[in-house]
Amino acid sequence: MVQLVPHTVVPGALAGLPQPTLPLGDGIELRPWSDGDAPVVHAAYTDPDIQRWHVRGIDSLDEARALIAAWRRAWSQEQRLEWAVAGADGAALGRLALKDLVLFDGVAEIAYWTVPAARGRGLAPRAVDAATRWAFRVGFRRLQLEHSTRNPASCRVAEKAGFGAEGTRRGAALHADGHHDMHLHSRLADVGTG
Repeated sequence: MVQLVPHTVVPGALAGLPQPTLPLGDGIELRPWSDGDAPVVHAAYTDPDIQRWHVRGIDSLDEARALIAAWRRAWSQEQRLEWAVAGADGAALGRLALKDLVLFDGVAEIAYWTVPAARGRGLAPRAVDAATRWAFRVGFRRLQLEHSTRNPASCRVAEKAGFGAEGTRRGAALHADGHHDMHLHSRLADVGTG
């Protein structure tokens, strides 16, 4: 079958790029994950808030290292794009991901978390904005962000990063306490800053 329109993001284009480091200001940046980040990843996925909203846990440093390796492989396979949010000293403070990539349509979903000690400093909105701008430069046209309606902190991150609210998906995601309604936000490459 012949495809009548070209891909929005050409397959192979991302895999052919080295993963960039994206500055957020004040020495903070998005950078590739390293094996040395395993203790932070392990600790993050034992944090009750991260477990609540991401419905995952990690039991060991080996499991954290395996997850980091999987994140690096996923970049080269154009399945998901993962960065560490790193402080001026290089220590990982959080995670920013573009997941559920649809290269044909140029669409991806944003996911993120920050470690407890880094919360309330505006890191998540800055990381979301930087990754969004980069994604638009490489050809994505729409990024979306979804969070539980019971998670107002993520709603604030979306709004601060310029992601407009689109609506509520009822009973859309399973959490430990049952299915949650999910707020959907988006940002388009040709609207606002990009």
